[in-house]
Amino acid sequence: MTVPQHEHEETKSATATATATTTAKLISTSSRSMSQAGERIRSGHLVSFPTETVYGLGCHAIDPTAVHRVFQAKERPLTDPLIVHVNHASDALALWDASSSSNDNDNNNNNDSTTNLERNALQALTDHFYPGPLTIVARASPDIPQIIMANTGFVACRSPSHPIARALIQASRVPIAAPSANKFGHVSPTKAAHVMDDLGLEDVWIVDPDLIDVEEGGDGRVTTDGAQDGVVCNVGVESTVAKVEMISEILGRVSILRHGAVSSQEIRDCLHAADLSGYFEVKEKMQATGENVSHVAPGQTIRHYSPNVLSYMVSHDRYTSSGTGDWSEDEISLLKSAVVIDFGGRLASLKNDSLAYRDLSAGGDSSVAAANVFDSLRWSETVEGAQRVYFPEILVRDDMDVSSEKKEALVLAVKDRLTRAASGIVIKSLI
Repeated sequence: MTVPQHEHEETKSATATATATTTAKLISTSSRSMSQAGERIRSGHLVSFPTETVYGLGCHAIDPTAVHRVFQAKERPLTDPLIVHVNHASDALALWDASSSSNDNDNNNNNDSTTNLERNALQALTDHFYPGPLTIVARASPDIPQIIMANTGFVACRSPSHPIARALIQASRVPIAAPSANKFGHVSPTKAAHVMDDLGLEDVWIVDPDLIDVEEGGDGRVTTDGAQDGVVCNVGVESTVAKVEMISEILGRVSILRHGAVSSQEIRDCLHAADLSGYFEVKEKMQATGENVSHVAPGQTIRHYSPNVLSYMVSHDRYTSSGTGDWSEDEISLLKSAVVIDFGGRLASLKNDSLAYRDLSAGGDSSVAAANVFDSLRWSETVEGAQRVYFPEILVRDDMDVSSEKKEALVLAVKDRLTRAASGIVIKSLI
C-alpha cells in the first residue's frame, strides 16, 4: 500500500455540483452518484454512507491527510481510532501484520508458530463473519498510517454487508476508514437526516437512499434490501469489536472490546470449528475511560452516544420495587419536563406522568430495540421542554427475552449504548 500523492483538490466531476461554501450535500445512490463518490474518496475528501450498523463518515484509509479531515469534521480526539472498511476478507488480512505479505519470509521458528496461530485465527474469523457487523482489531502491517490507530500499532477492520457501503468501497477502489458520521460523543446516526443535523456545515457528501437522481430518473440506484419503514441501518448499533492478539508463543486471546450483534459465544464457536479453541481464550474487556487515553478500538469512552439533554439510568432496584405507584410527588412533578426512553416496559409506570415516552420495544425484543435506540435518543432532543432523559438500567441476567446468542449480544449492545449515553450514571431517585 502506498500513500496517495494527490493535490487534495476536488475532482472535476465532484466540483460540478459543489456549492460555493463548505457545506454538506445529499447525493443519491445512482450509478453516477456512486461513481463520483468513489472518486471523491480517492481524492482525499469525505463521503458519509449507510452500513448495516450506523452511518459512517468515510475517507481514504491510507491517506493521512484525508484521515485528518475526518477527525476535524467530527471534532474527534486523535486518541480514538478509526475502523477501516473493506469488501473482501483478503483485503482485511492484508492490513494486519500476522496475515500480510510482510510476514511471508519470516525465518524464526518461534515467530512462525506464533504468527501462524494468529493468522489462522484471523482467517477463521474473517471467513465466518465477513461481511457483517464484526470489527477485528490486530497488530497492523507496516503500511498503515498511525493516525487511524491512535498510535497503538493495532488496526481495526471490518467488511460491511450493506449494499450501499459495498458499492462505495468498490467505486473508490481503496479501503475506507469510517467512524460514525456524527460529532464526537453525540448520538450515532442511522439516517441521512441525522448526519445532516450533525455535519451539515462540513465538506461532506451524504448518501441518501431516498434521494432520486432526476437526471437518471432513478435508474441504476443501489437497492437497500430489507429496508422498511425508513430503516436503512437495520442492525442499528455499531459492530462488535474483537481484538486478536498472542499473549505467548502458543496462547492467544480474543478480547471483546465493544458489544454489537455478534456475541462472544459465536466467536468461541467459530474458533472451535477451526480447531483453535485450545489456543485462544475469548474474554470480555469493556472499558470506560476519558478522552485522553489512546485506545485500540472506538467506543471506549464513558460518555458516548449522548443526547444533548441530561440523561440518567433509573436503578433496576428502584423501578422493580416501585411497581406502578411508588414514586414521590416531587418525582412525578419532575417528570413533567422529562422524556422516558423505555425497554420492555420497565419504566411503564412513568408513562402517563412524563413529558414524552417511547419504548424501544414494548415486547422486549432486543433486535427491535437495537434498531430503534439511536433514533429514539435523537428524538429525545427534539421534544420541546425536555430537561432530562431517563432510561432503565438493564441487567441482562434478568432479561427474559434472551432466547439466543444473537439476542443476548444485542441486549448487551443496547445496555452499553444507554449506559454510555447516561455517562454511566445510575440513579435511585428521579430528583
